[in-house]
Amino acid sequence: MGKIIAVVSGKGGTGKTSFTANTGLALAALGYRVLCLDCDVTLRNLDLVLGLSDSAVMDFSDVLEGRCTLSEAVVSHRKYPRLDLLAAPVTDGRPPYTPRQMGELFRKIRAAYDYCLVDAPAGLGLGFHLATDYADSAVVVTTTDQSALRDAQRTVMELSRFPAGAVHLVVGRVQRRMLRALHTTIDDAIDSAGLPLLGVIPEDRDLALAMNKGIPLREISDYAARAYDNIAKRIAGRRVPLMRI
Repeated sequence: MGKIIAVVSGKGGTGKTSFTANTGLALAALGYRVLCLDCDVTLRNLDLVLGLSDSAVMDFSDVLEGRCTLSEAVVSHRKYPRLDLLAAPVTDGRPPYTPRQMGELFRKIRAAYDYCLVDAPAGLGLGFHLATDYADSAVVVTTTDQSALRDAQRTVMELSRFPAGAVHLVVGRVQRRMLRALHTTIDDAIDSAGLPLLGVIPEDRDLALAMNKGIPLREISDYAARAYDNIAKRIAGRRVPLMRI
């Protein structure tokens, strides 16, 4: 059975969606069957980052309401066919599902994929619970900003139902000139939140270009892309040292 991984953050702008897309692509490149599920109802953008906005016609509400099957609703990546996307519905904000429906959807996802990365909207509202209620583990994505780290710690408190070792921290947008101060910041964050560190993603100016054009980062840069590759390997159970920034 596949693993469901919720990707969450306490605030916006931490790189959560780029993490979902690029880690999903890295897992697919390793040979795993991967689904990236967008749970940002109304404000979805995972399809844009993956370059699939023109193909994502169906969304997960279509599966829940029986208008199509899971296999009919997903869109396969053109260059990485082992990666699929299931888009979020664009609604007026009312929940397009019931807990029973969502449980059945995730049962089907587990049977069809090795990994499902669930991109939650920022914050701790409805989308957060949609992403985490059926997940096996969670990744909290933050940056080096003190406000983002504090929000990350608050987010961890909402994930207390997960067993020890099932919630990890990823720190993104790391700049080399900030590393000396960052080591202390990360250590403090890990100590306060009690989270193991899954990875550190360096600041990469090519990331914005890749996201805006819907191009896989790994095709135009091997800097931050290597960090996502290493994180994918750790998720798959391999021991990989942190990359040098």
